[in-house]
Amino acid sequence: MPTPQELKQIVSEGLLSFPVTDFDKQGSFRADTYAERLDWLAPYGASALFVAGGTGEFFSLTHDDYSNVVKTAVEVCRGKVPILAGAGGPTRTAIAFAQEAERQGAHGVLLMPHYLTEASQEGIARHAEEVCKSVPNLGVIIYNRANSKLNADTLEILADRCPNLIGFKDGVGEIESMVTIRRRLGDRFSYLGGLPTAEVYAAAYKALGVPVYSSAVFNFIPKTAMEFYRAIAADDHATVGKLIDEFFLPYLKIRNRRAGYAVSIVKAGAKLVGHDAGPVRAPLTDLHEDELAQLDILIKKLGAQ
Repeated sequence: MPTPQELKQIVSEGLLSFPVTDFDKQGSFRADTYAERLDWLAPYGASALFVAGGTGEFFSLTHDDYSNVVKTAVEVCRGKVPILAGAGGPTRTAIAFAQEAERQGAHGVLLMPHYLTEASQEGIARHAEEVCKSVPNLGVIIYNRANSKLNADTLEILADRCPNLIGFKDGVGEIESMVTIRRRLGDRFSYLGGLPTAEVYAAAYKALGVPVYSSAVFNFIPKTAMEFYRAIAADDHATVGKLIDEFFLPYLKIRNRRAGYAVSIVKAGAKLVGHDAGPVRAPLTDLHEDELAQLDILIKKLGAQ
């Protein structure tokens, strides 16, 4: 089990990804195909996998679902790749998830938004601090997104109070705020790009001092996802531009058709490449047949994965 500081170093390099969660036709967790998925993805070289995250439909998982997802991931990936688990919702709920992740052997926690209610900076800081202190031996990465947006002043307070708060994942995209946080906090945190379809923002975030990001498309085009990451790291602008023009921009046109498609389109991609994860759970909706056909054309143009 890596220490929080060791985990910080791990997630500061390489490509990160969020496996989708497998469901059967009735919407129940399907552990066998989930294990097969992780076995398939592990050798491609992601630095860490974030299970039961946003792409993994954390927001729709029961406590039992969550426990089984984390347990399966830890067992399958032991000795291969570190596992971080999502935790979120109201403070006590988030604590329960974080402690269950620790009990199941996860190496760290991604703290997602508290959901629904608005909160002050002081309130969000208190929420994060209570979760961090509930699992002092696990590294925690905070997800800056939706109604859980933190500024540099608040992060400085949390950095002092929570030694195991090791990372800041940005899903907002406010450049001025991101620059301020990165300059003010320096190397205190590992910084992760976390906007949906992060590849589109990867070059810009690298220029801000955030070279690491999480890839959702790794779920169905892992070879291409790694190729793109290596091109970003090497400043290979020709490869980056080619993949953005030929795949990512057309992909975004499909993804942007409906709210929630950022998850649905990833599950659709997994289905098209022979690693079906089943349907999304409500309130998300699956892609329509014509949209699946368009995505299939884009994937096939990339070649074998």
